[in-house]
Amino acid sequence: MSLKGKAALVTGAGRGIGRAVALSLAEHGASVVVVDPGMGRDGRGTEDGPAEEVVAEIRAAGGDAIACALPVDDYNAAAEMIQLCKDGFGSVDIVVNCAGMLRERMIWNLSEDDWDAVIRVHLKGHYNVNHHASKVMREQKSGRIINFSSDAWRGSVGQINYAAAKGGIVSMTRGLALELGKYGVTSNAICPMAATRMTLNDGVINGMKKRLESGMISQARFDAMTNMPGPEYIAPIVTYLASDQAQDINGRIFHAEKGRIGVYSEPVEIQSIYKYEGDGLFSFDELADAVPKSLMGGYVNPSPAEKTE
Repeated sequence: MSLKGKAALVTGAGRGIGRAVALSLAEHGASVVVVDPGMGRDGRGTEDGPAEEVVAEIRAAGGDAIACALPVDDYNAAAEMIQLCKDGFGSVDIVVNCAGMLRERMIWNLSEDDWDAVIRVHLKGHYNVNHHASKVMREQKSGRIINFSSDAWRGSVGQINYAAAKGGIVSMTRGLALELGKYGVTSNAICPMAATRMTLNDGVINGMKKRLESGMISQARFDAMTNMPGPEYIAPIVTYLASDQAQDINGRIFHAEKGRIGVYSEPVEIQSIYKYEGDGLFSFDELADAVPKSLMGGYVNPSPAEKTE
């Protein structure tokens, strides 16, 4: 597999999964714009030069790369980084959206700023970059968009903001596939499990311990989450999806971790009830009878109310 002659842009590429992806794409021949403003795990503060460090690694290995310290949550900055890729390498063939942040709180403790910041970086950040990249890719009649969601999109305790953003990214990925497919542009997403500063630190481990002790998660889940492998296990599937060999894979959501890559099923209705009489309007009594018997037969509440003495 070769990405020689391809121009890639990777956000959040100064650390963790983004760095591993940028190095892998470069190793397979792509020229890479390494985007990372050096923000902290919670979106506050800055670090000096993570993008430049990765560019130095790529160049030392004989590859071609440009550093970019612009933030993804700024609409105009996203336009600039896409233009930087086009001006520097002649095209925008691959976009990988890895940039992210976390601010964990239960919903009753989650501030408006905690909500807005996470939605802005993850969901709006994906929109900003994909919006500007899609203009170039549509004109080129080719391109690969690879978004980063998370298994948290199915629901995650203490991460309502993050789960909501990642669920939005799943829907965005599928929508982009439908809108851009006819122009030769594919859109897929990765839900990774890998140890990075965002997913595994002392705070995360302590939070997982509390959930284990309260019965919110199983011992198996705790063990899996606190023994995650490194980000290098995620990069190969991203690199493959960025290649010409994956031109017919579009709109799919993948799970990736050490030794396992999976794909999510397509969302479908799994059960229905019907009313053919009259105008089809269900009454309350009809629903009270039919829902538990038919529509939700066998369903078990995943988080029932605590019993009181």
